[in-house]
Amino acid sequence: MPKSDYDKIASLKQKCLDAGVSVKKSELLRAGLLMLEAAAPKRLLAAVAAVEAVKTGRPVNE
Repeated sequence: MPKSDYDKIASLKQKCLDAGVSVKKSELLRAGLLMLEAAAPKRLLAAVAAVEAVKTGRPVNE
């Protein structure tokens, strides 16, 4: 995942903490899956289209 995704996770965790709820990264990701599953197909496809494409595999050590 790109660094910007980790930043978004940290921001969401902070929002939960501000509301008095402690949440783990895995719980946030699972909550996101629940929301995507419930989304209308058009909204799901829009969300998928908005995701930055990343190369698979590990970066080469230089």
